[in-house]
This record gives sequence, C-alpha cells and structure tokens, in this order.
Amino acid sequence: MMIHPWDAAHDDAEWQQWLGAHDFGQLAVNGLPGEPPHVQPLHFAYDAERGEAVTHLARPNPLWPALEADPDVVLSVVDDYVYVPGPWLAPPDAPSEHGVPTSFYAAVQLRCRAHVVDDPAEKAALLNRQVGHFQPEGGSAPVAADEAPFGRFLAGIRALRLEVVGVRAKFKYAGHKPQEVQDRAVAGLAARGGARDAAAREHQLRRRGAWPAQR
Repeated sequence: MMIHPWDAAHDDAEWQQWLGAHDFGQLAVNGLPGEPPHVQPLHFAYDAERGEAVTHLARPNPLWPALEADPDVVLSVVDDYVYVPGPWLAPPDAPSEHGVPTSFYAAVQLRCRAHVVDDPAEKAALLNRQVGHFQPEGGSAPVAADEAPFGRFLAGIRALRLEVVGVRAKFKYAGHKPQEVQDRAVAGLAARGGARDAAAREHQLRRRGAWPAQR
C-alpha cells in the first residue's frame, strides 16, 4: 500500500482509535510453494495495550498448513471508502469536467506474527476476550474448557494471537488539495448522503490543515 505523506496517520492514536471501531478485516497468509495466498475474512479484537489482535477459525480451514509453515501474516482493514466524482476535485482554475475522479478511504494493515493456540483453557480465555469486545453488555455464558454450554465446541476451532510487529495506516481524503477543492468535496459528500459519505466527510474535516495544500 502506497502512502503519500499527506495520507499518513498523524500518530498512533489516530489509527488505533479508528481500528477500535473497525473490527472486521481480511487475514492474508502466504500460500505454500506453488499455491496462491490465503485471504480469510474474519472478526477480530484488537488490543492496543497488548499489541495484538485475537481471533479464531474453524479447525477444517485450509489455511492452517500455510500459516504453520509461515506465521508472518497481514491483517488488513479498509472502510469509510467512497467514490469521488471528477468535478468535485477539479482545480480552481479549470473546468469542472477536467477534474480527476478518485477514491477516498481509510485503511490499516497490521503486519503480525501469528501464534496458533490449541490448548483448551487458553482458547477459552481468548474467546472470552473476543466476546467481551463484541458484547460488552454481556448476555452470553462464559466459555470454559470441559464445561457447558460451550466447552464441547472448543475442539472444533483453533485460536490465533496476532502479535503486531508493524503497522501501515492510510487516510486518503485529499489532504494535499487546495482548500477550495476540499470544500467542494465536503459539500458534495454532504449533499450526496451515500452509505459511507458521512464517515468520509468527517475524516476530511478532521484532517483538514494537517498538510500544506498544494496550489
């Protein structure tokens, strides 16, 4: 993922806060020799203090041999993406039809060292961490090895601790464009009101002025 200086995260807090609210992504695992990579969609719980994400997958999943052969993986999350019509981004001194369309989006890629967890008690602890993240209000019985109601299901899954060893974060929201162009994009997103337009608009407004606009 290419990251221009004006698209880079301002600091760790920016991408960590965003990732805390975006907990579904794709785990990319290098394939065995002669095979393509495995790309697995999944929910995960990211823990900034521990520097790791936790998740689990079914034991029959075909990626396990590749993961055990090479535990270096990437967890990729992309959201708040929108298509931006060319006229919104036309230079101030150019006709609107000369504007170049583009995409706005936020993306975080965590490079991780994967640790497979098969011990029933450890799996139960990791599952409880996940449930605590997704259901802070409670409502589900805790998972415990060899105890009802969920203990019997532990044999059918394997848990993963994804130790974060590197981060690439990008917030692509025209931060280098002249103010007039940025204002036009903000107004366009507000008027269009598409599924992710409000989130994209918030990013653009929040990051405004962080990079000297090109004239």
